[in-house]
Amino acid sequence: MAVRNIKEYYNIQGISPGKREFLDSLTDPQKSTYQGIAGNALLEPVPSFAALPGEKVISGDNNSWIVLGRDRNASNISGYGGKGHTQCGSIDLVVGRMGANPREVDRNGEEIPPVNPNFTIDSARVFISQKSDVDDYFRLADGNVGNAKARSAVAIKADGVRIIGREGIKLVTRTDRYNSQNGEVLGQVGIDLIAGNDDSDLQPMVRGDNLAKCIDSLIKHILKLNGIIENMLLIQNGFNAALTSHFHISPFFGLPTAPSETVATQGVVTMKDHAVQTQKDLITHKTNLVNFKKIYLEPLNDKTYINSKYNNVN
Repeated sequence: MAVRNIKEYYNIQGISPGKREFLDSLTDPQKSTYQGIAGNALLEPVPSFAALPGEKVISGDNNSWIVLGRDRNASNISGYGGKGHTQCGSIDLVVGRMGANPREVDRNGEEIPPVNPNFTIDSARVFISQKSDVDDYFRLADGNVGNAKARSAVAIKADGVRIIGREGIKLVTRTDRYNSQNGEVLGQVGIDLIAGNDDSDLQPMVRGDNLAKCIDSLIKHILKLNGIIENMLLIQNGFNAALTSHFHISPFFGLPTAPSETVATQGVVTMKDHAVQTQKDLITHKTNLVNFKKIYLEPLNDKTYINSKYNNVN
């Protein structure tokens, strides 16, 4: 994985003049108690949040937030909350507003206005909304699942996302007849795995058991072809033997002529090659097909069997 522009572990650029003045007034031993070591307090730039009258905000000292309010992804007029819709409650859990460059003041020391949610640059977020356009908020490709409009949503975004289940994980669609907007769910919607947020070449997943049956059937057809070639070889050798000893009756004397020396010589060589090399190759071909089936189509070896031992898809 390529990682670029890694920040320094301790970076207080953009901190407010008040906090900086306080830190500068401390001795070096005193400063260590405000640098977060061993769970001590940490003074760092934390942007102020543009909270709305209808929001309840719970915040920590180090740029961590829980906002209980109505659906929005940016300013006070964004989302369904900004449009005045009912039934669009939301919970926005955020760490790292302003992402890698949080600031309380600009480069001139002027206080930065309170910031809105930014679904692009904020460091990590769990967003829960009763009604939202979640794909638009996070700029997600449509895929085959499509672009959800005015639907309840749970979205998780961070540099790294891990979902861990001690006893299994299920990704399940269409569990209910009606959605959160009381609309009947009529169609079957699947699961898209989209790398790079690029759905231009999105293709269906393969079902392993069906693929195994397909390849097994293909091997049987190839084995039949091997048998056809072997039978053709026997027939050809019979013809070669007849041609090798073939002679004509002389039109002048009525006596049989001698077989062609060239044909007889080449015929013997050809029959020998068929008997030794071609027959050997056909046997090797059959053996390889049998081994291929054992390696890839039978669950004898977890490393080579084409189907997963644990994971399933429909």
